[in-house]
Amino acid sequence: MPSSHAELTIVGTGMAGVGLARALRRQGDTRSLCLISADSGDDYSKPLLSTGFAKRLPPERLAQRSADELAASLDARVITQTTVSRLDATHQSLQLADGQALGYDRLVLATGAEPRVPMAIPDPLKPRCFTVNNLDDYRRFHRALGATPSRVAVIGAGLVGCEFANDLHAGGHDVSVIAPDAAPLPRLLPGPLGHALGEAFAEAGIHLALGRTLKTMALDDDGNVTLTLDNDELLTVDVLLMATGLVPRTALAEAAGLSVSANGIHVDRQLQTSHPAIHALGDAACVDGVNAMYVQPLQASAHALAATLAGTPTPVRFGAWPVIVKTPLLPVVAYPPLQPPGRWRIEGEGRDMTAIAEDKDGRLIGFALTGSNVRRKVELSRAAPALLG
Repeated sequence: MPSSHAELTIVGTGMAGVGLARALRRQGDTRSLCLISADSGDDYSKPLLSTGFAKRLPPERLAQRSADELAASLDARVITQTTVSRLDATHQSLQLADGQALGYDRLVLATGAEPRVPMAIPDPLKPRCFTVNNLDDYRRFHRALGATPSRVAVIGAGLVGCEFANDLHAGGHDVSVIAPDAAPLPRLLPGPLGHALGEAFAEAGIHLALGRTLKTMALDDDGNVTLTLDNDELLTVDVLLMATGLVPRTALAEAAGLSVSANGIHVDRQLQTSHPAIHALGDAACVDGVNAMYVQPLQASAHALAATLAGTPTPVRFGAWPVIVKTPLLPVVAYPPLQPPGRWRIEGEGRDMTAIAEDKDGRLIGFALTGSNVRRKVELSRAAPALLG
């Protein structure tokens, strides 16, 4: 039998889980509430993780509230440093890794996404390799960098890799970016705009090894990390930051028999999973076929689900919300099309560029902006189709 019970249990204390709990309490919801966190459970803003080094922010400056303070503010029980080992959807209970069994009336899975590391890391190098996906990760990485400038290899040139490369460079570190892509941000930008961002990085002093993969990595006699690329170029660094993508955390849901795919836990527009007592939102959820791992869809989901749980069924809608990339070396805004465009129509000069994604009939279905052209964000967002209307 479960050792305790909550009317609503939320697995995950990131922006999705905490945002939902706050939205419920703001509308006067008084049901018993339990939040379960695999990490410290501190309340923080995740977007600050990729701006903290430029601002010289130690981890304690990123935490807005401790887990205890969060629990008090929400009138909730917050269980930290604990994972859920089993979800029994039939009996509406959770088995925790520490042996506790918790019952619930409604369950929300806000388990987020985890870094995808597609390569094997040799054991001696594991203390030098990092991912940063939460505040505890930031604490470890911040400690490893220390007080003096470090040589950092960022593996990956997607959103996370580019934001951290810019941030670490601004924080005084010697940064190299290694990725198989021909230009940065390949999922957000067409080639010419990606190359413009790469040029801005290179001009600032970030070393770019694009179109390259890691062949070997090893510790040398002096304790440095030596990287050999597939063209036999050698790089010597102190630490590696793995930024090779995120994968929705679906294992718990899948083991419980819920409908999942590589895109996340399947939910309808009311964020209900294939089990009527279980909902999912945030990076872990695939909403009516769409997984949008950005702040605005997450916030919209939290507000819609709070209304639904309070008795007013509310379908979530995602607007035409572009991604604002935190790369001050060259401002970037992108609203990538859901389907491959018929063509990209590119305008502008130098690094001030506009790219319009059009379907085969010439209709705007997405866009990308760099430099001073990011000011067109509002205009183009109004003309673009909603992400999930």
